[in-house]
Amino acid sequence: MKLTKFTHSCVRIEKDDRVLVLDPGTFSEVETALEGADFLLVTHAHPDHFDAERVNAYLAEHPEVKVYAPAAVADQVREAAPSVEVTTVEGEEAFSLGNFEVKTFGGQHALIHPLIKTIDNVAFLIDENVYHPGDSLVVPHGLKVKTLLVPIHAPWSKIQETIDFVISVRAKVAFPIHNGLINSNGHGIMESQITDFGAKYGTEYKHLESGKSVEV
Repeated sequence: MKLTKFTHSCVRIEKDDRVLVLDPGTFSEVETALEGADFLLVTHAHPDHFDAERVNAYLAEHPEVKVYAPAAVADQVREAAPSVEVTTVEGEEAFSLGNFEVKTFGGQHALIHPLIKTIDNVAFLIDENVYHPGDSLVVPHGLKVKTLLVPIHAPWSKIQETIDFVISVRAKVAFPIHNGLINSNGHGIMESQITDFGAKYGTEYKHLESGKSVEV
């Protein structure tokens, strides 16, 4: 299975000529990520994860793409691209998408501030392998994750929480997401800590540049 990282939280997963894309947002190369996609999964409605204008425009021209997302996103797609097949998802579900097996977890965005209402956020696990938490640090239960996508920097997180998330999931390998707002200095600080702590608990953290691919 081939995983390609795009800017911030967008990833593209390819397996046996099928393509699944997660979270093409405003910082991401939306059209490139979605090219030839069969399935689009969106964790939540924030624009850095769902660029409504560009994604809906693409879907209107490519109605063959099937969309799975929380209600706030699903409703926008239904209105903007009515010919697209859209499924509303919540946490604690399991379903098949072609040759991909998907499980969902969580259901709520991480707390930004007590005076800011939280929104729906659904984390996705693909093929018992790749776990994309969106904007949450929900630890998937009852299974062993192989590949963890780690939100390493966000207005709602601190490094202690990020490290605890990595060592709680205990995936074999971890790659960064949600890193579109930091420069090389910030990456160095965050990633050195995550690398060191991950190694203590059996997780190999690897930096992955936007546009680069790995086999997982």
